[in-house]
Amino acid sequence: MTTADPKKKKKKRKKKESLEHKRNRILVALGIFAVVYALDEFGTLTAAFGTPGDIYASFMLFLIPFLIAGYDVLQKAFNNIRRGKAFDESFLMAVATIGAFAMVLFPDTDPHMAEGAAVMLFYQVGELFQAYAVGKSRKSISAMMDIAPDYANVEQPDGTLEQVFPDGIAVGTVIVVKPGERVPIDGVIVEGETQLDTAALTGESVPRPVKTGDDIISGCINMTGLIHVRTTKPFGESTVARVLELVENASEKKAHTENFITRFARVYTPAVTGAAAVLALGGGLVTGAWPDWILRGLTFLVVSCPCALVISVPLSFFGGIGGASKLGVLIKGSNYLETLADVDTVVFDKTGTLTNGTFSVVAVHPEAGYTEQSLLEVAALAESFSDHPIA
Repeated sequence: MTTADPKKKKKKRKKKESLEHKRNRILVALGIFAVVYALDEFGTLTAAFGTPGDIYASFMLFLIPFLIAGYDVLQKAFNNIRRGKAFDESFLMAVATIGAFAMVLFPDTDPHMAEGAAVMLFYQVGELFQAYAVGKSRKSISAMMDIAPDYANVEQPDGTLEQVFPDGIAVGTVIVVKPGERVPIDGVIVEGETQLDTAALTGESVPRPVKTGDDIISGCINMTGLIHVRTTKPFGESTVARVLELVENASEKKAHTENFITRFARVYTPAVTGAAAVLALGGGLVTGAWPDWILRGLTFLVVSCPCALVISVPLSFFGGIGGASKLGVLIKGSNYLETLADVDTVVFDKTGTLTNGTFSVVAVHPEAGYTEQSLLEVAALAESFSDHPIA
């Protein structure tokens, strides 16, 4: 058994720093781009380097924010080409923006370095907003799924309790669950009695009393007494682990719309790339105006890039799952979320789903011959031996 040493926070912090680094990188690139664009527009480069030196100076200066902002896109496109999976939005962005910079080889045409850098910057800004949206949804899901126990207490021969990772506990091990702790693994109580808060798993707001011999499930909170539990399942097969697995793999259960968009992108992207090549090569061969037609082919690539379509559909489903988790509703996958669009009737049967489970008398309306006090007394006597929550 391995002694518990939580490392999840470090992992989360690393992800957050990575997102902050990307944000800072894009902000730096935007700042440099704004300065270079101003120098170019106000004629400072022409005054300093003359003609055509200003074009090459502009090329070198705009290349700085382009590489700072888009080096990861270029790297992804290159790696995908090596794997034989070239046709994605990274490939289209790389070809279009590098092509815009390559127009410097045609000095007689207007320079397009600024457009190449701007397109990459705008694309990366959109990717950054997407990353923030996904991160927010993941945080909502993580907060909702904060039912996974970090440790289990195993009693040692000398009577002390050792905290160990739940996944290192064998079936049949007796663990100790103290008041206020979560039950880490499914099992049966061998000593003690208590009340369990099962709201996180069942939605039931009323505590459930349990005693020696009762089966209990992981993820519940022990509210009152100390209990000894003999585990009946390994941690990976316990209730809380299965629920976590369902939610974590929700993105794998794609909706019909997502599957269609994925298939569509596989056909659409190479078709667009081919059409852009035909437009550039065909127009150049027919008219001889190569710079103009190359520019048109590159423009066609940028305008036809399907990244917004390919990204927006999965992101909308993921945002829906995250938003529902924030409200306390777990959705096992995009396909289930899509099915909800056809639902016209919803039936609730649990206290705590539509109410908070806290009951109080708000008004007393006695009939003739009774007073409020006498009516309350009769009601209290009638339900004095009932264990119903309202009683």
